[in-house]
Amino acid sequence: MNQHHESTGPHDEQQITLRGPAELADALPYLMGFHPSDSVVMVALHGGRGRFGGRLRLGIPRVSREWPSVAEQLAECLIKGSERRGGRPDAIVVFLCQDPAEGESGDQVMERLRPLAQNLRTACGALDVPVLEALCISDGRYWSYCCPDDRCCPVEGNRMAMPGTSVMAAAAAYAGIQVRGTLREMEARLAPLNASAAVAEQQRALDSAGAELFPKILDGAGRENVGRDTLDLVRRLMKRLEQAPATPSASDTDDDRLITHDEAAAVILGLQDRETRDRAAEWMEGPEAASALRLWRALARRCVTPYEEHAAAPLTLAGWVSWSTGDEPGARVALGLALRADPHYTFAQLLHEACNQGLDPETLRRCLRGERGARTAGRDRAAEPAGRPRTERRTRHRTVRPATARRRKPTRGPACPGPTSSRRRSGQTPPNRRGSRSGR
Repeated sequence: MNQHHESTGPHDEQQITLRGPAELADALPYLMGFHPSDSVVMVALHGGRGRFGGRLRLGIPRVSREWPSVAEQLAECLIKGSERRGGRPDAIVVFLCQDPAEGESGDQVMERLRPLAQNLRTACGALDVPVLEALCISDGRYWSYCCPDDRCCPVEGNRMAMPGTSVMAAAAAYAGIQVRGTLREMEARLAPLNASAAVAEQQRALDSAGAELFPKILDGAGRENVGRDTLDLVRRLMKRLEQAPATPSASDTDDDRLITHDEAAAVILGLQDRETRDRAAEWMEGPEAASALRLWRALARRCVTPYEEHAAAPLTLAGWVSWSTGDEPGARVALGLALRADPHYTFAQLLHEACNQGLDPETLRRCLRGERGARTAGRDRAAEPAGRPRTERRTRHRTVRPATARRRKPTRGPACPGPTSSRRRSGQTPPNRRGSRSGR
């Protein structure tokens, strides 16, 4: 079972009227930004006209006995989350999306998932929020669990509209909204390599780098050197990617060829240090963001067995850059995979929650800019001539205080990366599961 959901707040207002199950089913990919395969999707409705509000996605639990408890958790999460964002929903729309298994038909999928739909309707009703519509989408058709009229919702289901022919498709095209394919396709771009030869070579590179770097990371002075070397290598790789723009049809393959197994291993292991990862998160905007995102995706693909858990760091960075640059669907997919790799990865948890709550990433960007500014100012002070007047040095020190003050008191969004630093001082740092992990 995927334990982490995805949700979004309402987007900019644009009046689109959807009439009936057919148009609701067609609107789903545009609401999410991708086709949510193998998913439960719940969308909050507000007001008498049913304005779309928060939305939530979870992978369909494979074990049916989990469905009642999962339904209760999802209903509470969506309703309580909507209340925190400004208003209790007046109704909810539920979508169950799953392709047929081998030898299974769409209507069999619909019947198999009917108890889950009923669990969701019951859980929402128990919180005094009715489910206005519950749809199953499978094999190019949709079925309604709520409509009893065979004239509009026949037993064999209704065929989905041709892509691009609906009212929602026209409105989305006008607004510049794109659907990026299926969830499975988006996750595949971040999945570990599966070619046996490449996996074996990458595994050897990670083993070799681990034997060299872990003793240094565990040593105070050596850890700083590893962090510095890691960031220098990241800069070189980003420059290399920037100078070799990938073609859209083979972007991931092109990027993989530009990074050697040894280089990937060194950066992956270096990013397991929290301070190094936080520094890497500063490549979040402007021209640097595109090449950084390509690099983090490529590194996530290099986290082969038995190093899957190490993917949490590059996946979280990929999610952060995606969110920072306005790609919320991509951010939620990457952060969801990061939490699948390591459910206790604190930075991913904070970003996932903030993205789901519809918060503004600018707060965290200001925080990271402040960290970079303070560090730059510190280097400048260290480089000052010894004879410079003391009053001038004090003046230079005060110039960085506004950025530091903003960092300490953010008004929205997650705290700065590296929240474990406060735990470390209080003696509450959770034990690391691997010696390679020095922070989250």
